[in-house]
Amino acid sequence: FKNMPQTMRQLSWVQFFSWFGLFGMWVFSTPAIAHHVYGLALDDTQSSTYQNAGDWVGILFGIYNAVSAVYAFFLPAIAKKVGRKKTHSISLVIGGLGLISMYFAPNENWLILSMLGVGIAWASILAMPYAILAGSIPPRKMGVYMGIFNFFIVIPQIINALIGGPMVKYLYGDNPMWALVVSGVSFLIAAALVSKVDDVDDTVLTK
Repeated sequence: FKNMPQTMRQLSWVQFFSWFGLFGMWVFSTPAIAHHVYGLALDDTQSSTYQNAGDWVGILFGIYNAVSAVYAFFLPAIAKKVGRKKTHSISLVIGGLGLISMYFAPNENWLILSMLGVGIAWASILAMPYAILAGSIPPRKMGVYMGIFNFFIVIPQIINALIGGPMVKYLYGDNPMWALVVSGVSFLIAAALVSKVDDVDDTVLTK
């Protein structure tokens, strides 16, 4: 870890909290929405209503992926205008607020708005860290460092897989909606950490 380029070390923490939050969303969305939005008992995982909640989560995930695909087209222009760091930070904040807003959704349709924010963050997570990193590592070592960088996608998901369930059970009173709120907070932490990253060849329009 100490031998990695400085920008890569800084970005690794951004990646950690980004992917920790994503994994929490992927795992806990269905039980969280079934309980918190559809009003089902925490132990109800077999009813037709629970299946409806799961189907709706599938639609919501499709929505955030569609939003991501559209937003990705605008990312280069936005990054050129305001800088890659600010673009990524703002995108993560929007995604974090989207996840946290799920707690306050009065019905399942309002969750579409939440997914709009998640889609914006998702597009940036898939692009901006790599764009920032690419300018800070030697071209001859690009493959090696990119491979190492991907560890910081896998590691936070493994950690969340190990502690996420016990946290829901013992810290959140079995209410998985709090796992989604924590995922949103994790995005906000990642956004704050972006400010600490040295983007060595960022280009921002000055006019």
